[in-house]
Amino acid sequence: MHAAGHLNAYGTPAHRLERVLGKLAESLEVEARFFSTPTSVMASFGSGGNERVHMARTEPGEVNLGKLVEFDEVLEAVEHGQLDVLTGIERLDQVAESGPRYGAKLVCLAFAVASAGAARLFGGGWAEMIGSALLGAFVYLTCRALGQRSDSTGTVEPIAAFMAALAAMLLARFALAMDAHLVTLAALIVLLPGLTLTVGMIELSTRHLVAGTARLARAGVVFLTILFGVGLAWKLLEVLMPGALYVPEIKPLAPWTAALAVLPLPIAFAILFDARPSEWPVIFAASTTGYLASELGASYLSLDIAPFVGALVVGLVGNFYARTADRPALVAITPGILVLVPGSIGFRSLTSFLESGVVEGMDGAFRTGFVAISLVCGLLASNLVLPPRRIL
Repeated sequence: MHAAGHLNAYGTPAHRLERVLGKLAESLEVEARFFSTPTSVMASFGSGGNERVHMARTEPGEVNLGKLVEFDEVLEAVEHGQLDVLTGIERLDQVAESGPRYGAKLVCLAFAVASAGAARLFGGGWAEMIGSALLGAFVYLTCRALGQRSDSTGTVEPIAAFMAALAAMLLARFALAMDAHLVTLAALIVLLPGLTLTVGMIELSTRHLVAGTARLARAGVVFLTILFGVGLAWKLLEVLMPGALYVPEIKPLAPWTAALAVLPLPIAFAILFDARPSEWPVIFAASTTGYLASELGASYLSLDIAPFVGALVVGLVGNFYARTADRPALVAITPGILVLVPGSIGFRSLTSFLESGVVEGMDGAFRTGFVAISLVCGLLASNLVLPPRRIL
């Protein structure tokens, strides 16, 4: 149950978690069955009158690729008899208690780079990229300050969204001629639960219905709380400063700048996911090839099929890495999918509802769901084409 709690807390999807635990129990010659949700793991040992059921309550945390790999290494050592069970438990606890791999300054820079890159991919110009970088760092500092409070559960996202939207409007009004709506979206890109939405769809597709439904519900609530924070800031400024919501015309940049903006994103996501530096090359390869495949799919097929093509390539790169390096495919797949996830579309659909654009909002909501299922189908197809031979 130690392994179950740690893997669940650091972002392992239910379908992978249950298979990992089942394989570990089999190697230890223990009869066991497992049931996982985002907030708990249940395990039954034995059968008949000797059956015992245990439940581990876990708090859903952020995805931490570095710790997931280290957990995987410990579990593999236990499975192969290189470590006994008690020593394995001690090692798992040591990994879980270890601090973040990267310092606050580097993580803050990663937030800024991710936001600036997102601004360009959303069609912004230089002003939007600069403003998004500044506000991305501001969002990180806000989240870090709120995260240090024990009573901040559930309030980090709406407060950060409110502060980011307010700062974007004031910056656009007094300092920098930019599209404050676009900058707000880009600054909040790391907080948008697009990855949670996609993982929930994968869990539903693999028939882990409880876990998938819970994860989708969580994604929906986070979307709505972020929307509330942004909407509150907009309405407040609309009353206090009429005309603050004016959107200037964006000067388009050359198409090559979009490709340039993508290049630093994989490393920024690797830092945000606390991945080990030795895994940066495969993360970069999966993310850039997935994005390129998605762009080619959009050019030669359609925008609706493009996410499927991108996710297929990301999955193939991740599975190839798992087969050759004998390490979890999630290391490459998670950051690669984050470049493709539909969080921005979902957020824009909700802001359309906020601005009374019901038709546009419904269209955006449908596109969000379709993009998410396209990503899921792409990942599942990659497992058929090139099985990873690993569970994580």
